[in-house]
Amino acid sequence: MENNNTQTITSVSGDKLNTDDLFYKDVVKGLTATPKRLESKYFYDANGDKLFQDLMNCDEYYPTNCEMDIFTTQTGALAKAIMGDGDAFDLIELGAGDATKSSHLLKHLIDKKANFTYLPIDISENVISYLNITLPVTLPGISIQGLNGEYFNMLKKAASISDKRKVVMFLGSNIGNMPVEIAEGFCRELRSHLSAGDMALIGVDLKKNPKTVLAAYNDKGGITKKFNLNLLERINRELNADFDIDQFDHYATYDPESGACKSYLISLIDQHVKLNGKENIHFKKDEYIYMEISQKYTVEQVTQMASATGFKHLTHFFDSKKWFIDAIWVAA
Repeated sequence: MENNNTQTITSVSGDKLNTDDLFYKDVVKGLTATPKRLESKYFYDANGDKLFQDLMNCDEYYPTNCEMDIFTTQTGALAKAIMGDGDAFDLIELGAGDATKSSHLLKHLIDKKANFTYLPIDISENVISYLNITLPVTLPGISIQGLNGEYFNMLKKAASISDKRKVVMFLGSNIGNMPVEIAEGFCRELRSHLSAGDMALIGVDLKKNPKTVLAAYNDKGGITKKFNLNLLERINRELNADFDIDQFDHYATYDPESGACKSYLISLIDQHVKLNGKENIHFKKDEYIYMEISQKYTVEQVTQMASATGFKHLTHFFDSKKWFIDAIWVAA
């Protein structure tokens, strides 16, 4: 998993469950599908956020530190690449979160007196409110306008705000949270919202020793397991379900050929789970729930994705271990 957009969806009002809520509909749809699946965007409730922070701090989980390495040691080169000829631009970050990594780049751009406006996009209203309030204090002189909503809807809004050149950041290997074909579709959609000469800065986790990859998603301390099981606990709490958490186990697998690292929850017994007292979901012993994918790429595949989706690869930056890259593409 990577650090997805935080999505807080309230599904319970008092004791009454709103079955029109998207969370409820997605869970029912996923658990009645064959095979069963749950959407990883729902991992991030308050406890999920905390568990993800714990995961980022464990020894085995490397992606966050790798990209932070790039943003702290190669800040000047990153800034130079996106500043181009020095014209004014909008720096747009998809799924900005707390902007911890991008803050290093933002500070450097301010110090260089770059003519830019920072437009963080996040589905969480709390995140955008936080950034609008805190960044002008921590980064004096920043021009910021937070946008709360879905990525592409907010990209349309960003285009209506100004006609300045756009530089779109999609960090944290969030592109890896999609299978390859869906990631390519995402990039094509991104390109459709940009003009020729606009840029994209894409963080991508690279293929590496399979044991290193698998350990990051199956840590010895069991944090990843708790992180996955927490979604069942959230469903119990918010959707009036009765999952017996002890009767599910976490299983992760990595295929070094395809680069797909996948996580599952496995039912340990034959069992039934009720949602809202009516949906009766049957699990066979050893049946799985597909939870998420964390796709890994080669550098060549990243370059090929750029050209296949309407971009031209400009340059890329490695972390010190060469486990991760931040690639800069130009809209062709």
